Amino acid sequence: MTTEQIAKRLHELCSQNQYEQCYKELFAPDAKAIEPPLAEVPGPREAVGIEAFLAKGKQFNDMIEELHGGYVSEPKVFGSYIFMDMGLDATFKGQGRMKMDEMIKYTVVDGKIIQEEYFF
Repeated sequence: MTTEQIAKRLHELCSQNQYEQCYKELFAPDAKAIEPPLAEVPGPREAVGIEAFLAKGKQFNDMIEELHGGYVSEPKVFGSYIFMDMGLDATFKGQGRMKMDEMIKYTVVDGKIIQEEYFF
């Protein structure tokens, strides 16, 4: 797949909250995720490999008490990079309601995403 094709499919799957499918279909088996340290969001700051991505996603979802809304922007492609905004409005267990906005940079090599990096 080209970077543009990956971007289109990534947006489609993320818009439908199909992150597990996204990881299995579009990511390299040894892909890496990097998140900045945030006191209000517990959990690992780095994950390597699809199984780690799935575990990280499950851990995050388990922290959510109620989901109030969210969004995924249209992706922007620059060479082998994809940039996409995402936002979430949720009540987290023991933390109350929070709105989160983030920019994610995806790096594509040989038709697969090899890295995702979050910016808050």
